Amino acid sequence: MSVRHPQLLEIARRDGRYAYEAYEFVITAYSFTQKMLGRSVPRRGQKPDPALHHVNGRQLLEGIRQLALRDYGLMAGTVFKRWGIHATDDFGEIVFGLVDGGLMSKTDEDSREDFHNVFDLNDSLMRDYEIKVDDV
Repeated sequence: MSVRHPQLLEIARRDGRYAYEAYEFVITAYSFTQKMLGRSVPRRGQKPDPALHHVNGRQLLEGIRQLALRDYGLMAGTVFKRWGIHATDDFGEIVFGLVDGGLMSKTDEDSREDFHNVFDLNDSLMRDYEIKVDDV
């Protein structure tokens, strides 16, 4: 049985459009994207410095896409649909739910529009999927 974060549960319950797992995934994808871009991840209790930690909407969406392909492969689109996610805009709604809930921060330049129709979610997950075979 997995341990669920009470604040995330409350945010997911209050919104109701997306599964709890979608919120967990976005938080994981945020850290994944920071590492992918060579940004440092703030330590627990450290106030995020936008110059060192910030990831914009398009960067986060690319991190989400790559993490989904890595973790779910060709099932990524199905997983997202099960969580209530159908378009990149849905990730913006989740991010701003996390911002409103105090679990993520934003800059003055960040908005929901940063996530609006950035790419076709299903197409980007199917088109860019690669099966990697390790050398034996």
